[in-house]
Amino acid sequence: MKPRHLGTVVLVLGLLLLAVGAYVLSGLPPRGQVRSLARLNPGSTGVMRERAEEARKAGRRPRREQVWVPLPRISRSLIEAVLVAEDIRFFGHDGIDWEALKESVERDLKEQRFARGGSTITQQLAKNLFFSTRKSPVRKLREAIVARWLEEDLSKRRILELYLNVIEWGDGIYGCEAAARHYFDESAADLDAQQAAGLAAMIPNPRRINPARDAALYSRAQKRILWLMARAGYVKQVVGGMGAEPPPVEDAE
Repeated sequence: MKPRHLGTVVLVLGLLLLAVGAYVLSGLPPRGQVRSLARLNPGSTGVMRERAEEARKAGRRPRREQVWVPLPRISRSLIEAVLVAEDIRFFGHDGIDWEALKESVERDLKEQRFARGGSTITQQLAKNLFFSTRKSPVRKLREAIVARWLEEDLSKRRILELYLNVIEWGDGIYGCEAAARHYFDESAADLDAQQAAGLAAMIPNPRRINPARDAALYSRAQKRILWLMARAGYVKQVVGGMGAEPPPVEDAE
């Protein structure tokens, strides 16, 4: 390739990268809005708005069950179950778990689709607060940027508190307190290991992995979380149930 042509190619690629970067940045929330979460609880989130719009399009009235609770009023069993299920290295990373991300990319390439996996609790919180459930490379880039902001501006405990209070646990059910009351008629503070494992098992797809919709699927997913909790030392092996290998991962898609 002639130098003049090479220079043109480099210029075009540079302009393309700038355009993509500008597009990614244009969809980010204001940094001040992220910082404010250190002291203020969010109102309606991106996923809540997405679900409300879906309900309206389907001719249904949007519903929202949510009761905010501080971290000390959330069962230790639920915190442990969510950590082993979603982000076992939560307290050791800076918002992105590069090892899990590598495994997720390899799985995506193998299956030729955006398979679930690799997102940390911080990334999931970023998605829930500011974006939607629709998967795309651009959303993942924006999610990663906001995750870094969250880690820089908030404590790990605050990130976990926000996460447990805003994530979806069924149709119109948001946060662990509403979920605990809806499924077990208990407060989030009083959940035992079995109940906590059940709620954590639902997180990948609460509309499908749901005791009311598919009790067998829910039970298998719950047993897997109990196995992981036992392996981490959070529950006794007899509670966790047992073999050398965990129950298979449920396809939540």
